[in-house]
Amino acid sequence: MLIDDYVAELDDALAGPHGPKRDLVVEARDSLLDTAEALEAEGLGRAEAERLAVTEFGAVAEIAPGYQAELTAHSGRRLGLLLFVSVPITVAMWSVLWRLYPATEQAWASQPAWWPVVSRLLDVVQLGVGVYGGLVTFALSRGSRWIRRPRLATRSLGVLVWTALPVTFGLSLVLSYGTGAASPNTLTALPALLANLVTLAMWGLQVYGATRCVRITRASVRTA
Repeated sequence: MLIDDYVAELDDALAGPHGPKRDLVVEARDSLLDTAEALEAEGLGRAEAERLAVTEFGAVAEIAPGYQAELTAHSGRRLGLLLFVSVPITVAMWSVLWRLYPATEQAWASQPAWWPVVSRLLDVVQLGVGVYGGLVTFALSRGSRWIRRPRLATRSLGVLVWTALPVTFGLSLVLSYGTGAASPNTLTALPALLANLVTLAMWGLQVYGATRCVRITRASVRTA
């Protein structure tokens, strides 16, 4: 069937999350089938009805950029929401643990002068990433009418994650191992292990989302 061939070509031309991509392709197929059936009801043969339906719908090269832009924005919204939710959760989790397992006076006394500065810088970087994720999510949803290039907004999220995570990891290492033998708090092994697992899981999801966003924005350039 001509419509099936057209839909397969459209599917190959698009890149994005499986679910949203499938919904767009299925929607296009349903629209083509409805048009073809209406033309067939007017007396045209099936082959001619499908040919006219495809012609009216537009060439894949013409409609793919619009579909790809929607998939790109969807990926950006996913990553932005993930950052907006996961980063504050991570920061809050560690803050609670510090309150439950506070540092001893001896540990605080042994901290170098730069330690509070690095700790605050780490909080600022993490919260900044979360806030930016929320802003981009809003811009790609309710603010989409003012965003002419969702590809750039989505790509910026991916680049931000790949830039901020090494900085976050480096600052965390400085805080953990830059104070000598003195422990900065009284956190025991099990809570520390669970907190680190949660943190690594969040980071893994962020890296996955960032990689997908960068890959999809490259596909957007090729489609356009």
